[in-house]
Amino acid sequence: EATEKAYCDEQMAKTEEKKGELESDISKLTAKLDQSISKSAGLKSEVKELQAALAALMKQQAEMDKIRQETHSDYLEAKTDLESGLAGVRKALGVLREYYGSAAAAMLQSSSSVGDDMKQPAMPEAHEKATGAGSSIIGILEVVESDFAKSLATEETTEDDAAAEYEKISQENKVTKTLKEQDVKYKTAEAKSLDKA
Repeated sequence: EATEKAYCDEQMAKTEEKKGELESDISKLTAKLDQSISKSAGLKSEVKELQAALAALMKQQAEMDKIRQETHSDYLEAKTDLESGLAGVRKALGVLREYYGSAAAAMLQSSSSVGDDMKQPAMPEAHEKATGAGSSIIGILEVVESDFAKSLATEETTEDDAAAEYEKISQENKVTKTLKEQDVKYKTAEAKSLDKA
């Protein structure tokens, strides 16, 4: 009986030792499982934040696209108006310069000593070109022409700057979107693998 008791005690000790080792393993695995669950939850939370950021980024880009289309449309309208106005002013200047310039040419021709057969008939006394008023009008139109040209150049510069800024921000948004989408993909896959483990 003593040998049986010793044998039983020995087996009980081995079983207790094995039980202790297994409980230690269970506790380590439980801790590891808890860490995996916690990390998976953290990754899922990060994925939700990334998806929210992506949605906000897409909304911002859509608003930028709309604003850019509106400003470009406004620019095209203003450019057309300014070019039309500039063309009209230049045409008026050409007509006025031709009209008032021909008076000076006619005066030069009549005052030159070309033969009597080449002389112009005398101008009627009732008609006189108001060259002083004409030069004032031409001067005003030249200022208007300059203003139209300056406004057109300003509109074109503003449009070029706006287009460049839009393209720059759009490119940055594309890069950010791609990075966030990749983060979502990898974090989702990692969370799924942790959930399986």
